[in-house]
Amino acid sequence: MSPVELRSFMASIDARGREELMALARGVCDEQYGDGVFLRGLIEISNYCRMSCLYCGINREIRSVQRYRLTPNEIIECVAKGYELGFRSFVLQGGEDPWFTDEILSDLIGSIKSQFQGVAITLSLGERGRESFERLFKAGADRYLLRHESSSKRIYDTLHPGMSFENRVESLKCLKEIGFQTGAGLLVGLPGQGVDEYLDELLFLRDLEPEMVGMGPFIPQSSTVMANHPAGSLEDTLLLISLIRIILPQALIPATTAVSTLNPNGRKMALDAGANVIMPNLSPFANRCKYTLYDGKRFVSEESAEELNAIKQDIASYGYVAKMERGDHKLWRVRE
Repeated sequence: MSPVELRSFMASIDARGREELMALARGVCDEQYGDGVFLRGLIEISNYCRMSCLYCGINREIRSVQRYRLTPNEIIECVAKGYELGFRSFVLQGGEDPWFTDEILSDLIGSIKSQFQGVAITLSLGERGRESFERLFKAGADRYLLRHESSSKRIYDTLHPGMSFENRVESLKCLKEIGFQTGAGLLVGLPGQGVDEYLDELLFLRDLEPEMVGMGPFIPQSSTVMANHPAGSLEDTLLLISLIRIILPQALIPATTAVSTLNPNGRKMALDAGANVIMPNLSPFANRCKYTLYDGKRFVSEESAEELNAIKQDIASYGYVAKMERGDHKLWRVRE
């Protein structure tokens, strides 16, 4: 399908067409990965951030946030809890916190790799520069998630004061060159987005070929300047998940917490649309409510690792099978 044809398809699709597209995308996912849903243990290591992204509830301008930062030992304790539960893939996520230097992170990664055999580590810690990325890869990190949020320079620059769209794109390319399984992703429903912008997102991701694609609806956070902007559309999010699954058949695509925040049935809907990853929260319980990227974030019950059995049962009730292994990209070769 040409870009012109794809745009026309996106602009005219109706409810029945969406259902058929989701079924097609789910079929593609089944061909690549079967009915498995990979579970990653999410650890939100810090809500300190040096950036001022207008939509983000932990940006540095917001004084009402109760800031926290996990120590390396606390992070290792979270990994140990997850490992005992059966997780073999962990995501260390946080704001751009300068306290986490390359040395601290490298030592942490090395400790995790030496203490817990066979695990994969994903980092999601913002832009750090090639030298830093290379050092973290050398230390043993396997994946790096750096959502670009918008492939439109106009939208990106408006929402990210003091940041550079060009640097964001270059960082993604750098991660791929170094050898990370690389994750990009976008927010759906940002100001100025429409069919043309969503088409550009699809073409951007097609050309980048990331191993992971995270996308979720924009949800406003009451302490930000975008508090009154309407939330993004769940329907548009599901449409884009399905299209990405078809364009990048082997991609690892999470059913994000945000879709469950908009709709209690959102996780199942995302899986039915072609997603195949879920990230239950392993962060210390007392800190979860402080990682307030947006309002209404689900951090207990079905999004919590403590409810792992319930999560597995839910996945089974959807017609899928929970997988606790590393869950690498299908075409990836694990480093020896």
